[in-house]
Amino acid sequence: MYVYIIECEDSSFYTGIAKDLKKRLVNHGNGSRYTRAKKPVKLVYVELPENAYKREPQIKKLSRKKKEALINSDFNIVEQFIDLEVS
Repeated sequence: MYVYIIECEDSSFYTGIAKDLKKRLVNHGNGSRYTRAKKPVKLVYVELPENAYKREPQIKKLSRKKKEALINSDFNIVEQFIDLEVS
């Protein structure tokens, strides 16, 4: 299971989970109400956590600045705010 963040046309971020990431990204413009309206532009972050269902809400709760730090792999900033299991 993948946890991912996509950036939309308006520069907002959408966080989701998927078993088949490629298929999910292709269908994003048709499925999610949010991405149907915001038009996803690019995949900016992907991880394969052991428990994606727990990890997704952790990421969704992050502020934009914290999501940007995660996307930029600035773990020194991010780990102050969420429980990261970096292997």
